[in-house]
Amino acid sequence: MNYKNIAKILSIIGVTVSIIFLLDVVVGLIYNESYLKFLLYDGIFFVINLSVWLFLKKHELNLKIKESILVVNLLWLLLGVAGALPLIIYTNISYASAFFEAISGFTTTGATVYTDIESLPHMILFHRSLMHWLGGLGVIVLGVGLLSMINPTGSLSLFKAESTGVQLEKLTPKIKDTALSLWLVYLVLTFADMLFLKFFGMDWFDAINHAFSTLSTGGFSTKNNSMGYFANQDGIIWTTTIFMMLAGINFLAHLKLYHKDVSGYKSEEVRWYLLIFLALSLALSFVHMDISGDSFYDALKHSSFTIASVMTTTGFATIDYGSWSHLAIAIIFVGLLMGGNAGSTAGGIKIIRHVIIFKTLSSELKRILHPNTIISVFVDGLKQKERILSSTFGFFVLFMITVAVVTIYIYARGYDAMSAVSGAFALVGNVGPGFSLVGPADNFSFFSDFDKLFFSVAMIVGRLECYTVFVLLSSSFWKKF
Repeated sequence: MNYKNIAKILSIIGVTVSIIFLLDVVVGLIYNESYLKFLLYDGIFFVINLSVWLFLKKHELNLKIKESILVVNLLWLLLGVAGALPLIIYTNISYASAFFEAISGFTTTGATVYTDIESLPHMILFHRSLMHWLGGLGVIVLGVGLLSMINPTGSLSLFKAESTGVQLEKLTPKIKDTALSLWLVYLVLTFADMLFLKFFGMDWFDAINHAFSTLSTGGFSTKNNSMGYFANQDGIIWTTTIFMMLAGINFLAHLKLYHKDVSGYKSEEVRWYLLIFLALSLALSFVHMDISGDSFYDALKHSSFTIASVMTTTGFATIDYGSWSHLAIAIIFVGLLMGGNAGSTAGGIKIIRHVIIFKTLSSELKRILHPNTIISVFVDGLKQKERILSSTFGFFVLFMITVAVVTIYIYARGYDAMSAVSGAFALVGNVGPGFSLVGPADNFSFFSDFDKLFFSVAMIVGRLECYTVFVLLSSSFWKKF
């Protein structure tokens, strides 16, 4: 394993992130806030990373899969440190709390330790949203675009280590072009969401922050009541619902649309994604209407928003759905288990994996009745390889093991079962809020510092979809091939 490769890649991404962090300073200038400490910190971070890169400038990158996996894991730790220090400087919280907040930001989980968000400086509010936005499509995807300019042949393995799709699909001959094209789509959708939010009544600052959080499916808000602050502004609520759903669709489908190809939206995954969303939204609407006495329109507005938020693992809330009936919570919990599309900014298990799992189980049941029949699993008319099937079931097992470990940990710490189970799914699935003590009207500030560090690891495991982290526990990973 060539550690110079790892150091050089981390330094390149560190330099890039430090330059992007200058946007926080711009916000500080606009709102006349004390930005000098942030500028000093960012300057030191920039110089350190630039020095490493200059020292290794002549080192030729040749990235292998083991190095890629280690880079991706170390990157999230680097980002956690980089994102946490401004929070410590400006908000007087412990390092563990700041690290938790930064990891929650970059992994687009949206769980927070702040109890009074509206009291935070504009610069810090923007910093939180910016971490979301950078983490949304994957800092590595941006890194691939930069790295491939230096190392045209060695960056594909890095993209594989970070990408959340079941299979890696390229729309252009060069992975760099695909990565940069995806970022262009990401930018366009973010800008469009921002304009719609502004049009329907948000000020520019709230619009850009919520657009960042929406397209990244992150969930950090500038308001204590999250999107509940805008609950009476229907245009804002419906706009956010639509863009959350768009962010939960495979971004390659959006990229295909740019090339006048709508086939990406016709996939089984997208069809099931929309069908499940509609079914859960309608079911929750009728339950909510019966409980609250609201009109069908108001119930549909809040229910659609809530299901879109939990399915895409965004974590926004218009009202405290944790106080609804047990049936309503059960419906929302089903949405929480779904996740978005592979290749989207959403977290969770992903719809395509549910499709593959249920089709595989169905084929196994048929095989019991017809033991001599050869039965294959097809998705979108394509036969799925055994490697894909085993990888899908393997991920599901690792995901549930991780959730079980976090659940047991929270419960053993003395908290109730609903907080433990929903909190574990919310952290590992990168959803943000759960139910009970960690519901949408609450936060994670009451946990101990060690708890927050433990939860930070859980969020990283979920963001990297288990395999990339668990492979580090294998002795064969550390042996030479």
